[in-house]
Amino acid sequence: MFLDFSGLAPRSAYQWMTSTILPRPIAWVSTISPDGRANLAPFSFFQGITANPPTLMFVPANTRDGQKKDTIRNIELVPEFVVNLVPEALAAKMNDTASNLPYGESESAAFGIETSPSTRVRPPRIAASPVSFECTLDQVVHIGSGPLAANVVFGRILCAHVREEVLAADGFPDPAKLDLVGRLGREAYTRTRDTFSLKRPDR
Repeated sequence: MFLDFSGLAPRSAYQWMTSTILPRPIAWVSTISPDGRANLAPFSFFQGITANPPTLMFVPANTRDGQKKDTIRNIELVPEFVVNLVPEALAAKMNDTASNLPYGESESAAFGIETSPSTRVRPPRIAASPVSFECTLDQVVHIGSGPLAANVVFGRILCAHVREEVLAADGFPDPAKLDLVGRLGREAYTRTRDTFSLKRPDR
């Protein structure tokens, strides 16, 4: 089978990409409007990209009618956000926050998700998340225009909150204890309990 992406409609390209680029970690992003209204939304085009300086990226694509999502609207006005990681225990709540609520309506309040104050940024973090990264905006790169076009957000990591119970004996998080979920195609997810190890070559 051969796919010519130059001839695919955006929605079809999205379906092929999300069904093959697997698994994708989930950034559960909290932002805030200038008048203090919190927003919370999940994104699976997400990755850490460099440690010097510590930077991550995620992509709030435009809606199907070509409008910017609340997350990017807030970040352009208040250039701070928190990326919360999602364990299986919070997967259903995370999925709830993908709902299309009116701008300014808090998903954490609507779906009973407890938050805690952040340390260095204004948006709150998810209290039960095993890891939350507080970030300031580095830059937004706009790719394409119209429906499903990308707003690639690069965030400088200022600090992280890590729950003690997810740490292994070496002091770093244990993937099984984190029990994070990742996005697969369609409505499927995976989790970080199923792992294997390979020793990296010395040369």
